[in-house]
Amino acid sequence: MKFLTTTALALVASASFAAACEVTLRSSDTHPDGYPTVEGVKAMAEEVRERTEGRVCIEVFPSAQLGEERDTIEQTQFGVIDMVRASFGTFNDIVPVTQTFSLPYLFRDVNHMHAVMDGPIGEEIGAAFEERDLVVLAFYDGGARSFYNSQRPINGIEDLAGMKIRVIQNDVFVDMMDALGATATPMPYGEVYSAIQTGVIDGAENNFPSYDSSGHAEVAKYYTLDEHLMVPELVAMSKTTWDGLSPEDQEIIREAARNSSTTQRQLWADAEAASRANVEAAGAEIVEGIDKQPFIDAMAPVYEKYATSPESQDLVERIRATE
Repeated sequence: MKFLTTTALALVASASFAAACEVTLRSSDTHPDGYPTVEGVKAMAEEVRERTEGRVCIEVFPSAQLGEERDTIEQTQFGVIDMVRASFGTFNDIVPVTQTFSLPYLFRDVNHMHAVMDGPIGEEIGAAFEERDLVVLAFYDGGARSFYNSQRPINGIEDLAGMKIRVIQNDVFVDMMDALGATATPMPYGEVYSAIQTGVIDGAENNFPSYDSSGHAEVAKYYTLDEHLMVPELVAMSKTTWDGLSPEDQEIIREAARNSSTTQRQLWADAEAASRANVEAAGAEIVEGIDKQPFIDAMAPVYEKYATSPESQDLVERIRATE
């Protein structure tokens, strides 16, 4: 007797899934099964299937099965894939307005980010995506990045002075660290643990789940909730696919997507809380309630360099004015 491989079983399951539906939409995510974004789209899929009585189905492919974010975005634009979940950061070259959302300390807190994305500004962003053959269905939470280090608690901007902090290879991040008085040290993520352990760098920056799962809390026990970067994530559909749906199905999918954002955000909050509990139990010291204003004020040269057009400057002001 021959046994089917895992891939073959997946193909058989996929074929069976599609056979039960009149319309099957394929959705891509680079995160693994069980991750909040994956589970958010699954919640959306479940609501769509229930409300259409099994007529419209969304099949979620996690773990980059259909390709990495950049590739799957392009495939979605061309209608090869029906849906994609991706970070705003990946769209910077495709939808230029998304670049503004990579500016440090743009959002006051996570509730502010949600208010911005769920309001008129979010609708404007969605319109910009349609010009690139993508229909935005929902905005998800990608978490907040904060500083952690092995040397001392960061209670104020002066505590960052002279520190060597790992950042991703991005000019905005490098300039952010310069403005804060620290030294930006770009390096691959996989090298961060040993680099902190051996003193090559003093720390890094990331969200709680990454700080926990990477083991960085073992070598950098001071974590400061400054939340300098919150980059939204989104779920978008190919405009080609969207235009092929009936108005009734479009409305069902839009409503299910918006409902899924609530589910995804709660799952992300739960993941953050669990990771925070883990690192605190392991001895990490969490610094919160700091005065962010000096950090924000220090970003003036960064905004002058990267928010150069009247449109981006206006967007920044309207985001900051959002309650």
